[in-house]
Amino acid sequence: MRFVGFPNGLHQTNEEMKGWFRWIESNRPVLNHYSIFEDGNYCGESFYEIDEKHHSAALDIKLFEFARGRGIATAGLSYAIEEAFQNGAEIVWVNPNPENTKAIALYKRLGFQPKGFPEDLIFEDEEQNSIYMELRKD
Repeated sequence: MRFVGFPNGLHQTNEEMKGWFRWIESNRPVLNHYSIFEDGNYCGESFYEIDEKHHSAALDIKLFEFARGRGIATAGLSYAIEEAFQNGAEIVWVNPNPENTKAIALYKRLGFQPKGFPEDLIFEDEEQNSIYMELRKD
């Protein structure tokens, strides 16, 4: 969570998390969340949200430290990518912090290419502190 601005975690209440989950459920299949388990142990989560206008999907993955470096992220993110493509995305993208070299290496292994941020993702008041990487369905 450090690289996404929450070095000490999210600290959400149960009610806040329930509200977040209701939001996910009410917007499927345009967005979805997947819990990642290995041998019954919760390892983390992956997520996608499709922008139907641009046929692109933002992706995210978060894993506990104990689950890293063992192929779990590759499997979890690959599943989210395939689901996003099956549900209308033509492009999936990530925007890792440039200091998160392990995440960048994962994305490159999966075929993501660094590109310039598309205009629809650039906000005037937002300073870019991440890089844009995409993977195309074709």
